[in-house]
Amino acid sequence: MVRDLFSLLCLIVHVASSLCSSHENGRGDQALSQIDIYSTSFALHHSATIHASPHVLGFKGEDTEWVNVDISNPEPSSDDWVGVFSPAKFDSSSCAPTDGREIAPFICSAPIKYMYAKSNPDYMKTGKAVLKFLLINQRADFSFALFTGGLSNPNLVAVSNHVSFTNPKAPVYPRLALGKNWDHMSVTWTSGYNIGEAIPFVEWSGKGISSRRSPAGTLTFTRNSMCGAPARTVGWRDPGFIHTAFLKDLWPNLKYTYRMGHELVNGSIIWSKNYTFKSSPYPGQDSLQRVIIFGDMGKGERDGSNEYNDYQPGSLNTTDQVIKDLKNIDIVFHIGDITYANGYISQWDQFTAQVEPIASTVPYMIASGNHERDWPNSGSFYGGKDSGGECGVPAETMFDYPAENKAKFWYSADYGMFRFCVADTEHDWREGSEQYRFIERCLASVDRKTQPWLIFIAHRVLGYSTNDWYGQEGSFEEPMGRESLQKLWQKYKVDIAFYGHVHNYERTCPIYQNQCMDNEKSYYSGAFKGTIHVVVGGAGSHLSSFSSLKPKWSIFRDYDYGFVKLTAFDHSSLLFEYKKSSNGEVYDSFTVSREYRDVLACVRDSCDPTTLAS
Repeated sequence: MVRDLFSLLCLIVHVASSLCSSHENGRGDQALSQIDIYSTSFALHHSATIHASPHVLGFKGEDTEWVNVDISNPEPSSDDWVGVFSPAKFDSSSCAPTDGREIAPFICSAPIKYMYAKSNPDYMKTGKAVLKFLLINQRADFSFALFTGGLSNPNLVAVSNHVSFTNPKAPVYPRLALGKNWDHMSVTWTSGYNIGEAIPFVEWSGKGISSRRSPAGTLTFTRNSMCGAPARTVGWRDPGFIHTAFLKDLWPNLKYTYRMGHELVNGSIIWSKNYTFKSSPYPGQDSLQRVIIFGDMGKGERDGSNEYNDYQPGSLNTTDQVIKDLKNIDIVFHIGDITYANGYISQWDQFTAQVEPIASTVPYMIASGNHERDWPNSGSFYGGKDSGGECGVPAETMFDYPAENKAKFWYSADYGMFRFCVADTEHDWREGSEQYRFIERCLASVDRKTQPWLIFIAHRVLGYSTNDWYGQEGSFEEPMGRESLQKLWQKYKVDIAFYGHVHNYERTCPIYQNQCMDNEKSYYSGAFKGTIHVVVGGAGSHLSSFSSLKPKWSIFRDYDYGFVKLTAFDHSSLLFEYKKSSNGEVYDSFTVSREYRDVLACVRDSCDPTTLAS
């Protein structure tokens, strides 16, 4: 009864995700949100200095480079910090008219990153230190500022010289994605060139295939596209221009080389670096196919800046383990809570730079989470403020995915022997909704003879989880999560359902209506009995505690960072591995051996009608 009333409350008022979701509890704040930038005081100190070198970056085409920042302060304090600002000019000229403050603030834009001066022990001893920052090309110059007074009462005491990349507008950070057809691949990237300034395209070729060019479309978004603060205020930063080209008529399983180009009005071309990818197999093709799945990774900083809530170790470790094994990976699914930018737009660039080695080489498919979409009165199913005012716009623009309507973040994706049905938990999924109809079409339309491995993906846990909040609520699921969907999973014999949102790892038995349909734990063979539900939201963000209760259906749990790898050897053999982000070692695994006749077999609530007539 209590559970039903709670679900009804969530349904009627679409309450904030901090109430209806499992893991926020105030711990999901963005590191930059800790700075009260509006309270900054102008207090330049004649004896305090800060200097950055080198002045010019990227002489050899690099889009990432280290900068040394020398600071000197005759009155050092443990709460002194250095902020990195881009553009380099960060005075009140950037203040939005809608800030509406009685006294105009001195600074209205947050830094793109910051670091405490005491991170170098010399600072507290001598007042002098060198801090090392890793900068990425973000279409503007940089400056560094020394503040006293901590993050809550910043006093600006010194400002550095400007630093810039040789070409701040250069095309950078390509992101591959599957197209709507199996022989399509999209390439999305970021630059500082608007369509009137340069024509964007991708030049690509394969072995035995002559070079060709595919035109790219250009999009951007503005401060007015954001739904609220901080995205409209201190978190705003111009995102540049996002370009997408579609490479079509690809041959299956062929290695292609590509590069992004911008043709200037004078006829010269600005080129990116060269990249490679392998095209998708034909749907149903019998070949080795390997898939990585994780959620809630966020981003880390390799220079140690912006550290807050212990986000960085998991995020960087997961990224590095995937990069390390990249030659044995064909496609990646990042199933929501992508950057945790939470309205600080600069962090989207930081994230795309972090995953560039992955996303430029294999399709990097994303799903929508609460930290991408949720904002009151914006059409999201939940009324929380987890997106920081982004209301889905950066995610929908910065990445491509084969949805019919990018504002409705649900889509199907075929990769060889796999069919993926990706749901959007930030929009209504219940029976009768538009999304419910899509989910059933996606599950029902796959030919299991050629694509035997049917995977369901969603951000919030629509299935099963023993996360502590779910345990307290009593349902072990997102409220209203599986009530409408479990009959579809069973009817269409979904092999595995994956979720993020809860920051840990957990695997269930093959389950239907809260009951284990198979007591085996490591090897499943013969007819389908029930869907295995997997929470894989421990890719980077702060970890989520488990309930002290452990139902019989919960087979494995891990309070640690990790990700899943699926390997389809052929139409009847599938290997599941859960790997630790810290070392890449396998912690949990199982295999599935299932022939086509096993998929056709009649099991509980998934039997086709029959007749006694001959």
